[in-house]
Amino acid sequence: MKIKKLRMPLLIALVSTGMLIPVLTSSMAAVDSQNTDTYHQLDQFMRVFEQVRSSYVDKVDDQKLIQGAIDGMLSSLDPHSSYMNAHQFANLKTQADGNYGGLGLTVMAQDGILKVISPMKDTPSWKAGIKAGDYITHINGQFIYGSNMDDAVSRMRGTPGTSVKLTIVRPGRDKEFDVTITREIIQVQSVKWEVKDHIGIITVSSFSHNVGPDVIKAIADIEKQNKGEPLGYIVDLRSNPGGLLDQAVALSDIFLDHGEVVSERGREKTDIRRYFAKSGDLAHGLPVIVLVDGGSASASEIVAGALQDQHRALIMGTQSFGKGSVQTLLPLGDDTALRLTTARYYTPSGRSVQEGGIQPDIIVPQLSDPDYKNRPHLREADLLRHLINQSNTDNSLLEDDNGKTDPQFTETPESLKKAHITDFQLDYAIKTLRRIAMPSDKTVQDNKSIATVSRHPLQNKK
Repeated sequence: MKIKKLRMPLLIALVSTGMLIPVLTSSMAAVDSQNTDTYHQLDQFMRVFEQVRSSYVDKVDDQKLIQGAIDGMLSSLDPHSSYMNAHQFANLKTQADGNYGGLGLTVMAQDGILKVISPMKDTPSWKAGIKAGDYITHINGQFIYGSNMDDAVSRMRGTPGTSVKLTIVRPGRDKEFDVTITREIIQVQSVKWEVKDHIGIITVSSFSHNVGPDVIKAIADIEKQNKGEPLGYIVDLRSNPGGLLDQAVALSDIFLDHGEVVSERGREKTDIRRYFAKSGDLAHGLPVIVLVDGGSASASEIVAGALQDQHRALIMGTQSFGKGSVQTLLPLGDDTALRLTTARYYTPSGRSVQEGGIQPDIIVPQLSDPDYKNRPHLREADLLRHLINQSNTDNSLLEDDNGKTDPQFTETPESLKKAHITDFQLDYAIKTLRRIAMPSDKTVQDNKSIATVSRHPLQNKK
């Protein structure tokens, strides 16, 4: 919970100027007028509340009415501010710990429609083929249009081992289709790694606790398996919906030797908090490629933006989600909380990713996905009452590829399948990194350290 510094009262600040009485009187009059109007509106609310209690066709629970009023107040602000009752607060804490029951879906309700932002990798929804941009219209045959999102999410959750049937509408398909998914305990392994072609591939699926330490361990394990430094690293942040700010800073810091990672800017001009990298690039200046897509949001965009602005990594993939706001969890007691947007965050160069997201240095469509061109790209700018970008650079004007294939990308899902390429973006990143890192006068041999190869201009020189 953030506590703002107390500011000097106007009374003390103006004593020596001779303007004390008129300024104070004017200020007090403005405050009194504002308070009077506020009290009038609260009185109006109570009149409506009493009328509903006494005259509505069915008896209504008072707690339900008050909850609805709070939800309505917060939903009028932005898509990410919300009130959490005891059940929702407990779920949030469980998700932050990376161990919960469900299908592994990140969804958002807009205009009564439940939209999929992204399925988490290796979860039941991901294995069942649910994709970003899908619309969920029915749960177990029950139409959910207009339903509360929390109710819909609760219906998708259940006892591990039981099944739930989702009816999916996917743009580009002629008709809706059903997908039956077996619920599991979602134990999110936020960080996974592998070595391919002497390249360390680190996949971060969410920013839960311990992402920073887990990535440090992954780098050590990669070096151990490779028997020396790899050619470089690919950090895969695709379909990563975000999470904890401190873990985004920790991950960025691993690849940075110095400089700003991100800044938070609140309502007041002086309300700025900056986060900096500590000395020591744990990747030893090796080249880095970061993969992002439309499901990469919030904390993922902090990492991509920091490494892009600091010229430490090449950003590849498609335009990210565009969530550039900070939510602070404000406990309202032992079991309820307010999730309130309190600041915007900015990349080291002063860019806000709000609305526009991170634009990759190299746009690479996911050509191995047969539905890629027809699937809509749901992003922050599509959400009702999203915050407006307030930076000098209007990222909302950045063009997205919108599924249009660059002329250089002539591959099709069929041709890639024949070539045994199931992930075109990752395959393209691997080939690009090899071109960057491979020396012209040496051949890297299997099971041999390559620590002595020459550095590329993109690398941080020691």
